[in-house]
Amino acid sequence: MALRFYNTLTQQVQEFAPSDGKTVRMYTCGPTVYNFVHIGNLRTFTFQDLLRRWLRTSGFELNHVMNITDVEDKIIRSATAAGQTIQQYTKPYEEAFLEDCKTLRFEKPERIVRATEHIPEMAELIQKLTEKGLTYTSEGSVYYRISGFKDYGKLSHNDFAGMRAGTRVDVDEYDKDDARDFVLWKMKKDGEPSWQTSVGDGRPGWHIECSAMAMKYLGETLDIHAGGVDLVFPHHENEIAQSEAATGKPFASFWLHSEHLIVEGQKMSKSLGNFYTLRDLIAKGYPPEIIRYLLTQVPYRNKLNFTFDGLKAAAAAIDRLRNYKLRLETDKYPAGVNAEIEDRIAKAGADFRGAMDDDLNTAGALAAVFELIRDTNTAMDGGEFKEGNRASALAFLKLFDSIFDVLEVTQAEGAVGDAEIDAMVAARSAAKKAKDFVKSDAIRDELLAKGIILEDTKEGVRWKRK
Repeated sequence: MALRFYNTLTQQVQEFAPSDGKTVRMYTCGPTVYNFVHIGNLRTFTFQDLLRRWLRTSGFELNHVMNITDVEDKIIRSATAAGQTIQQYTKPYEEAFLEDCKTLRFEKPERIVRATEHIPEMAELIQKLTEKGLTYTSEGSVYYRISGFKDYGKLSHNDFAGMRAGTRVDVDEYDKDDARDFVLWKMKKDGEPSWQTSVGDGRPGWHIECSAMAMKYLGETLDIHAGGVDLVFPHHENEIAQSEAATGKPFASFWLHSEHLIVEGQKMSKSLGNFYTLRDLIAKGYPPEIIRYLLTQVPYRNKLNFTFDGLKAAAAAIDRLRNYKLRLETDKYPAGVNAEIEDRIAKAGADFRGAMDDDLNTAGALAAVFELIRDTNTAMDGGEFKEGNRASALAFLKLFDSIFDVLEVTQAEGAVGDAEIDAMVAARSAAKKAKDFVKSDAIRDELLAKGIILEDTKEGVRWKRK
């Protein structure tokens, strides 16, 4: 089955391959670093991580660029209120975002680029648009004339035929049902950061930033442009207008957008008290891999209802996965190979790959995993699972975790390491053999206090973290 994605541009699921058949040139919209990212943002970034992992698993190389928006209206307002430069204001939030990415086990893109480091490229792109007659100046600022781009609206599939020509907007974000000429370059204002460029002394508008950075590193036509559904209009629509007008070529072949996250059935809002950052959830005692699992289990084009019951269910699912892996690694099985079980594992692998190839259908992929766990656990209990089946079952689990990445336990700072645990288990076993049950029980209690659970089996002692 070929790899397929839903393309927002065509509103169809289409077979995907990079233009050169080898390397995927992908641009994903990163954070605007004016605050800590919340779990709604992290849902989008988790989708982008799954996307790049599956592209690589599908045999493609990656040239993935993610931007960091470190200059725009909200940042300037907040930095001014705090009496800081934008660099001083944004640095801790950028560092926090990158730490969140590491905590949630996101792979690092090949390039992470900041808007403030690409001002000359933005000015050059604005000059190209001006030479084509697609800009005008008003009160010192440069605007894009959207009436000059006949395909405006083709990504959002909105009909802007009745828009009022010449209306314009200065702010970076505006109403979702409103189409106006948008600002490319803002004239310098007192108290605001500015740059001296060929298009004047001022600063860029938000939309020009991504076009300039994407095309600098990935060329005039990208294979994939991805982000949250909230960016379709106006941000991505405006990126298309300015990029394609400048080059005369399609800006991106595929546009992928992840749906919104809601909390307990409601829109996330500080006023409702349901606004959470990753740090908030970890402080409540939820390990990062449980949060990651919850953010991955619903396919990216479906709305995700984030609930605390959902987090508990995610924890239970991960426990089941880890217990299965532990059983595969430590139990002893009869010699030989059960051909029927090998066929069952192969089918699970095909079902998993088929689901992921089908527009990253994570729900279908997880169903394949848990159906196999159920079937093979039953076979183990009945003595039908053979030693020769172990390797293929572990290989399938490895494939699963190369994408979902939830099996490894996140160890708290100062947590006891595996080698120390093994040494304590050996000491306990020696104490039991010497019939020093007071010492063996004390070691067991000490391990339990450190979050380590021991299981005495006929094959010996095995342990797992809580």
